[in-house]
Amino acid sequence: MTETVDVIVVGGGHNGLVCAAYLARAGRRVLVLEANPVVGGAAVNKEISPGCTLPACAHILHLLPPRVIAELNLAGHGLTFAARNMATIALGPDGKHLVLRGGEVTPSLQAASAADAAALPGFHAGLARFAAALQPFQTEPPPRLHAMNRGDRWTLAKLAWRLRRLGRRDLREFLRIAAMNVADILEESFESDLLKGVLAFDAVLGTSFGPRSPGSVFTLLYRLAGQIEGRAGALALPRGGMGAAVEAIAAAARAQGAEIRTGARVARILVEGDHAAGVELASGERIAAETVVSNADPQATFLSLLGPEHLDTGFVRRISNLRMGGLAAKLHLVLDGLPQVPGLSAADLGERLVIAPGIDDLERAFNHTKYGEYSEHPAMEITIPTVTDPALAPEGRHVLSAVVLYAPYHLKQGWQTGREAFADRVVETLATYAPDLPERIVARELVTPTDLERDYGMTGGHWHHGDLSLDQMLMLRPVPGASQYAAPVPGLYLCGAGTHPGGGVMGAAGFNAAQRIIGDGRAS
Repeated sequence: MTETVDVIVVGGGHNGLVCAAYLARAGRRVLVLEANPVVGGAAVNKEISPGCTLPACAHILHLLPPRVIAELNLAGHGLTFAARNMATIALGPDGKHLVLRGGEVTPSLQAASAADAAALPGFHAGLARFAAALQPFQTEPPPRLHAMNRGDRWTLAKLAWRLRRLGRRDLREFLRIAAMNVADILEESFESDLLKGVLAFDAVLGTSFGPRSPGSVFTLLYRLAGQIEGRAGALALPRGGMGAAVEAIAAAARAQGAEIRTGARVARILVEGDHAAGVELASGERIAAETVVSNADPQATFLSLLGPEHLDTGFVRRISNLRMGGLAAKLHLVLDGLPQVPGLSAADLGERLVIAPGIDDLERAFNHTKYGEYSEHPAMEITIPTVTDPALAPEGRHVLSAVVLYAPYHLKQGWQTGREAFADRVVETLATYAPDLPERIVARELVTPTDLERDYGMTGGHWHHGDLSLDQMLMLRPVPGASQYAAPVPGLYLCGAGTHPGGGVMGAAGFNAAQRIIGDGRAS
């Protein structure tokens, strides 16, 4: 062993950094080991053209808990926003776009459907109440459903009390819709295809669902539970890109005393006497620690870094059967000017733009994935961050970042063959709404699920380290026996997106894991 520390955090993604910051704040000697040259995991910036900065994966911040921002003083470490409370604009191919700001009745909504304008405020307020009841649960470890201790019973009682406080009518409605597919609830509430399409898109983004998949209402509530600066459901763009937000978390961790080493790939987790004892790096260096915390996904942690020989066969089977295949790709474009979208101003292009014409369009796009195909008419979430943060590109240039559905990890023809064809298809879809966009492209890059697996260690290329579905969420995430951050091997913990409450640039999993470790008295 070359050195000994109290805690080793494997992976310098945002959850790992949040976990490290809180453990260092509690007096532990913490070492973060990141394989890549910079921290941040997939929440980093990248250049595909000189001087043009793009978010590598996630590009909108909406889930980072206010408590984490305040307690780690992220504003003091450089976290600022180029855009706050962004509108969502559902693009219509006829130039009649739909502008949404939560449950507000906007002129475009009133013009599209007077009935929908009357229905949306009440619909949104109801979902917001349900999301608010669930939101505090994101920064608490989920209770065990067997062998409960006092803490588990208290957590479950608090959740039950929050739901009970909704009142009889709302509680009944919550129980009715929680496991529903989002298509059904939207069909019974609205008439505008564009409105239904954009709301359904929010329910399936980052999942392996189509809008008619059971449980997609719950993932919509998960999204609505986020907040920025106290505004529930708000969307924001960090100034300097998502990488700048993670750099602020890293600075906070260092300020608390954590050490961060980049270019340090962990090859395996060391076990001595059935207890985690440290790590061995790819270089052969060994570092001892009483506690090891993995920010890697559950399959990578248990099947690769630890090894199944240290686990019982039932647990290995459950981990092996996790659904880890991603369905989202990322398109990066560098443009020689702002594209022209009929019906939108230049300022409008700085908002969140969504291509999801309707529920049936989304479902047809999803259907392709069942046969190992990419979508012929992909749905997208688009940002052009240089509208509000021009320092991200040289003068005259703009960058476009799009999350694209659906792009299956297991593409039948293989991504080496299908990459450029799908990128062409995505650009063609964008050109339906912005006809001059193709001629403005200076550089482009399509990031597929296989790229995410290779570059960021995400098994299956899933942004959330595994499906966000009812059987892989809450006290079932990732699997029974590891749902409260502690692994079956003493001294080993998980803190990544594969644990409760899941993915997104959130930090809640890292926060919760740190509280569990501190509560266990590890390395005190």
